[in-house]
Amino acid sequence: MSKRLYVGNLPYTVTQADLEKMFSEKWTVLSTTLITDTHSGRSKGFGFVDVENDADATAAIEELNGKDVQGRAMVVNEAKPKKEGERGERGGERGGRGGFQKRRRF
Repeated sequence: MSKRLYVGNLPYTVTQADLEKMFSEKWTVLSTTLITDTHSGRSKGFGFVDVENDADATAAIEELNGKDVQGRAMVVNEAKPKKEGERGERGGERGGRGGFQKRRRF
């Protein structure tokens, strides 16, 4: 059964191809996802890697967690599943701050 890994604290210059290469040299990688800003396209410094099995996941965590990547200690651990109803990094409900309103004089 495949296993999803969270990979964080990556330099913003790391590409999805770089991420895949880090893992595919030793383990069977099924997919990689580098999370990017929707407006700028710039990396947010984290992503996910799906490896083939538990043994590959354990070995990758042991070998790569804390590894120096361009001066940053990479974080690799088992990805936590999203909770039901969770909508990305900002959570569920949309908060409203209101719109533009003209200043009133009294």
